Amino acid sequence: MEEFKLQLKRPLCVFDLETTGLRLGVDRIVEIAIVKVFPDGHTEELSHRLNPEIPIPAESSAVHHIHDADVAGEPTFKEYAPVVLGFIGNSDLAGFNSNKFDVPMLVEEFLRVGLKFEMKGRRMVDVQNIFHKMEPRNLAAAVRFYLGRELEGAHAAINDTRATYEILKAQVQRYDQVPYTDKNGQESFPVVNNVEALAEFSCAHRSADLAGFILYDDKGEEVFGFGKHKGRKVAEVLAKEPSYYDWVQKSEFPLYTKQVLTDIRLRTKFSNKPGSLFG
Repeated sequence: MEEFKLQLKRPLCVFDLETTGLRLGVDRIVEIAIVKVFPDGHTEELSHRLNPEIPIPAESSAVHHIHDADVAGEPTFKEYAPVVLGFIGNSDLAGFNSNKFDVPMLVEEFLRVGLKFEMKGRRMVDVQNIFHKMEPRNLAAAVRFYLGRELEGAHAAINDTRATYEILKAQVQRYDQVPYTDKNGQESFPVVNNVEALAEFSCAHRSADLAGFILYDDKGEEVFGFGKHKGRKVAEVLAKEPSYYDWVQKSEFPLYTKQVLTDIRLRTKFSNKPGSLFG
């Protein structure tokens, strides 16, 4: 049987980056891999590790297993950029989550070393977006996947509720003793027949409020999860910029978020600990 070929008018470079982190303006590439697919179906590959010239955080190394010592003798992006630029040429681009991350990161690196990477007229194919659009993550899709049937009477609350319960039971059975690897490379078996464990695993972000505007950091302290103060400790922001509290209270945030912010403000303000932020 003849191998399937993409219909291409010009080469398509499918690529992936490993980086020091996810901040486009700060982080650097530590590895680049490209599979260049030509219109006739043949491929060429380019893969190389790069010295980012900044330390690779431990949490990033836990994901891609590349450490500072592994790239100490490798070329910098500035030294290797002409090779990448020449290899890609006028190709279109493809990747997984590439429109949101890999393409912007690659362009950022080229600009940083003074090279122009022309994007005009260059097509971008994001495989992740195709996946998410063609395999919707909704209740009907979950019923098909886990229960092997169609959802009857969708959007009638009781039917949706019954289906959700059946899916939960199916998940607990399906993933019993199935390993899960987290972003730090730690493997566990989190889906067990225990509500406490299921609640912990199904929580996307630990938040102080219900809407996720105020999160907990690794030390259990409240930090803002949005806006100009994203990632900063709530208590510190309120101490240095009291008007921010007033802005949140007057804006269209959920009432519970406003309540949690008020609780933090009062708790900190009236703390009897020496050196309280609010005195």
